[in-house]
Amino acid sequence: MKTSHKPQRLKTASWIGLLGLVVISMTDLSSYCHPSDGAAQLVSQVKSASVGHAEALSETTITAEAVEEASDELTWRTLEDVEFKDVYVEELDAYYWKPTFGSSVTGLEGKDVYITGYMIPVDLDEDFYVLSRYPFANCFFCGGAGPESVVDLRFPGKSKRVYQTDERLTFKGAFRLNSDDVYQMNYILDGAVEYEL
Repeated sequence: MKTSHKPQRLKTASWIGLLGLVVISMTDLSSYCHPSDGAAQLVSQVKSASVGHAEALSETTITAEAVEEASDELTWRTLEDVEFKDVYVEELDAYYWKPTFGSSVTGLEGKDVYITGYMIPVDLDEDFYVLSRYPFANCFFCGGAGPESVVDLRFPGKSKRVYQTDERLTFKGAFRLNSDDVYQMNYILDGAVEYEL
């Protein structure tokens, strides 16, 4: 009579796999997010070993100039860090939403950032465009979105072309906040240029 050992091997492999998952789940991987000096060196050594060739490492070296030119990504979620209060403006005889910006937004003021969104041509004659979190049908002007979902694009000179409604693009520029001028958006990107990631 022939006996099969296949089910026993499968059971053993399952236990080994389960044991491996338990060990991994018990491992403290926080050092990868906030490494100590020793852990940072170990991570660096592992990365170097995985590349394998010094030539490949030299190709990935980032120069100091490139670091200076780098911009922070500005996300729409970050722009939600604002609260609005109805304030009466006498000269307009109307109320408007006055923003109080949170720390994550104020910390970016004056910095070079890039953000991706949908183009909304507000006034082509005035070269006035905004970048919106949502397409035109759902944007601040037409839908139910709030003023935190649009960024005023201020080009250096005239825009390089006529942008179409709902073109999804990324722009880079200096981030500026506006809480007082009711004729401008709350978020402004000065010196805005198209940016390719």
